[in-house]
Amino acid sequence: MNSKACITIPQLAKALGISRIAVFKKVKNGQIKALKLGRNYAIPKRYLDHILGRVLNKEDKKQISSAVKKTVREYGETLRLLGRD
Repeated sequence: MNSKACITIPQLAKALGISRIAVFKKVKNGQIKALKLGRNYAIPKRYLDHILGRVLNKEDKKQISSAVKKTVREYGETLRLLGRD
C-alpha cells in the first residue's frame, strides 16, 4: 500500500479535532483500523468515511432504528401533538 492511500495518526487527529494520543489509544484498542509500518501507524484512507461518521454500518443503522422506535413508543403522542403546531 502506498503512502497516498494512507494518512498518519497526526493527520487523522487534526481531521477529528482530537489529540494524537487519543487517536493512538483508539488504534491500540481496535476502535480505528490501522497498519503498523515499523514504529508508526498508517490509517488507510478507505476507512476515513466510517471513522469520520460519513458512513453507517449495519450495526449503527440497527442502533439508530432501535432508538427511533423506542422514542416513538415512549413519546409518540407528544410527538404527534408537537407536529400539529
